[in-house]
Amino acid sequence: MSVKSAERVLRVFDLLAHHPKGLTIKEISNMLSFPQSSTSGLIETLYTNSYLTADDTRRYKLGPKLIQLGSAAKDSFDLSVQGSLFLKELMEEVQETVFMAILDQSELAYIAKINSNRSIRTTAEPGKSKPLYCTGLGKAFLSFLPENRKSEILSSLRLEPITEKTITKKEDLLQQLECFANQGYSIDDEENEEGLYCLAAPVFGVENTIQAAISVAGPKERMLKQKEMIVEKLLDTASKISCSIGYRYTN
Repeated sequence: MSVKSAERVLRVFDLLAHHPKGLTIKEISNMLSFPQSSTSGLIETLYTNSYLTADDTRRYKLGPKLIQLGSAAKDSFDLSVQGSLFLKELMEEVQETVFMAILDQSELAYIAKINSNRSIRTTAEPGKSKPLYCTGLGKAFLSFLPENRKSEILSSLRLEPITEKTITKKEDLLQQLECFANQGYSIDDEENEEGLYCLAAPVFGVENTIQAAISVAGPKERMLKQKEMIVEKLLDTASKISCSIGYRYTN
């Protein structure tokens, strides 16, 4: 059962998050369809306790107390724990090994691995790092990072061959990344380990930027037989994890 006053506070926070220049009490009241008298009392309480701030024209904005709470939440947040239930569910649906990784400087750092009953032999393990350009997870980052960060990483990348299928020309990689960005997921076709085929998707956070990537990996022949189903489940799982860490999808 929801508490009406708490629900109203949350709606005020959500509204002001989308209006960084601030809103007056009357504007907040009208936009949320709250009575102006109760809105005034609510806003004054939040302002007095530093959850809101106001300028000279009494336009209210999110306040410094929320920054403190956000920092505390961020410090206590463990992405691998937050995503573990979703990853386990994905593994059970596709019956292949599932991974999660984050960006560490200009490399990929694995933070979670969920083995299936028919696990594959791979060198990828939590705590280990791999290059970005030849892994599905790495190419998810390169496909969905902000342009300035992506350009910075690409400018310093050396595309060294790891298998016979590793892409070693930057022009070919850029073309592939554009394709991946358009389709919403990336592919590693035996480019890091022979026989291993990987599909990966981005996980976005509260600032609408990629925070992690998840993947499904398995023997190429087996993966291709159920590729369409795996892609559907992979994208759905990435969306669920994104929403759970504060990402808001917009049309």
